[in-house]
Amino acid sequence: MRKKDHESSARPRLLILVDESNVGSSVRTAGRGLDWLKLRDFLAGPATGRELIEMVVYAGLPPAIPIWQEERDKKNKFMHWLRSNGFMVVTKDGAPAEEGRYKANVDVMMAIDALELSVEMQPDVVILVTGDADFAYLAIKLRRRGIRVEVASVAQNLGNMLKSTANEVIDLAPLFRTFEMMKIQDSAPPPLRPPQQRPQSQRGRGVRFRPSS
Repeated sequence: MRKKDHESSARPRLLILVDESNVGSSVRTAGRGLDWLKLRDFLAGPATGRELIEMVVYAGLPPAIPIWQEERDKKNKFMHWLRSNGFMVVTKDGAPAEEGRYKANVDVMMAIDALELSVEMQPDVVILVTGDADFAYLAIKLRRRGIRVEVASVAQNLGNMLKSTANEVIDLAPLFRTFEMMKIQDSAPPPLRPPQQRPQSQRGRGVRFRPSS
């Protein structure tokens, strides 16, 4: 059983872990730009009654090679913006893939950190902002530590295994619909996209629903 030195606290302690590529892909599918400040406020703002410990964003960077340097500089600039606005950022260098794309899988880093941070920070609740079913076993491991696990995603990108292992699913679709329409010319490139395609980020609120039995 976990020993907490914050048991007298009225507000549950919250840790949020974000798969930047996964959530970015979901919001781009809706034709919107991702507003990180509104996303954080929706998940952990005063209205939630929770105390945010950290919101950690895991992001892949374009490869450190000349052909990707311009996109890498833009992504690093965005990572700096996230850090300067209070987000904790963990990055991984990508590797060239087929058809002018790149791949940077952060799943392992995110899963390891989730277990380590659950010991170090002792959150009451962990929100996994991803729909990737590969995180289903992580959700089970966290719940076995007595931690409530919630998954924030959109229905079409949410794996059934992850949905079934979470205590609750937070539907981000209504929130995404409040974000501004994406401006292609200003957008930043996601992993696994050719350099020419560049979606972006902007700023809402959604509906929670519980997984069906």
